[in-house]
Amino acid sequence: MRYFDYSKIAADAQIPPRKLARLRVTVRREFPRDDMMFELHMLRVCTAIRDGHITIDQALAEESDAAA
Repeated sequence: MRYFDYSKIAADAQIPPRKLARLRVTVRREFPRDDMMFELHMLRVCTAIRDGHITIDQALAEESDAAA
């Protein structure tokens, strides 16, 4: 079941597929069993990137720092 379709927002944000895949891995680590929270977090990060609040590189760095 899909809860939040973040793929359109990611495309609008022009997030490269490889970086989106890395972001998915890091967010999934945070929510390994909760698909709804995973998709919600992905949607929020992609929206922030699209709206210019953060870059994909900043998001990846922050997600990596949070996982450490």
